[in-house]
Amino acid sequence: MLRARNTEFQGIIDMDARQLKIEAARAALAHVSDSMRLGIGTGTTAEEFVRLLAEKVATGMTVVGVPTSERTALLCRQLGVPLSTLEETPELDLTVDGADEVDPELTLIKGGGGALLREKIVAAASQRMIVIADRSKMVDTLGRFPLPIEVNPFGLRATEIAVAAAAEKLGLSGPVTLRMTGGQAFVTDGGHFILDASFGRIPDTRALSNALHAIPGVVEHGLFIGLASAAIIAGGDGIQTVHAARKPGSSTDHDVA
Repeated sequence: MLRARNTEFQGIIDMDARQLKIEAARAALAHVSDSMRLGIGTGTTAEEFVRLLAEKVATGMTVVGVPTSERTALLCRQLGVPLSTLEETPELDLTVDGADEVDPELTLIKGGGGALLREKIVAAASQRMIVIADRSKMVDTLGRFPLPIEVNPFGLRATEIAVAAAAEKLGLSGPVTLRMTGGQAFVTDGGHFILDASFGRIPDTRALSNALHAIPGVVEHGLFIGLASAAIIAGGDGIQTVHAARKPGSSTDHDVA
């Protein structure tokens, strides 16, 4: 009986969490207009956006989407959302995507769904990026969620050591673990592995970004700096829109020497 009650309670929580994602996605859809070239994100919140977008397309809205993962592309095809690629459509009007964490400056941690490289490429090709999330994803300082780091399978152990050493120089520590699925290393759409770095609080995201980009085996990391122009956050008290303090694109995700 207790287990049944716990299961029922968890079901209510899950339903409430999904409803918040739907409300955030619905608010983001208000920023979409006819003829837009859209970057379409990956993850459970982005999937709610795809479902709502598909309803608009079915009633006559004309858009073209560039998906950030094969998973998103499959859902778009199933629901009838027209798709393109960055080769065919290299400049986008808007990207709508979720996030694992969002700080007050709209710096993000992304990659929980394993699509961080394509997500970052698509976001960078867009004039604007709107993040959709529920209130639980807002944090004062990033790092509660493990930072995904996409790496080349070649030289994996050497890259792991280099990541830990780079973090240590910045006063960060914690386990760096290879993401697994079904007893095997998780493989991204680009054929890479993902290291999940549980560093805890990351007070200087730009310093960590630069340090990780300097490691040859690191393909990309899940810190999104200066890319989001707004975040639509859904909570029990309604929708909050947080705008970036600086113009997106005014600073790059890593410094160039």
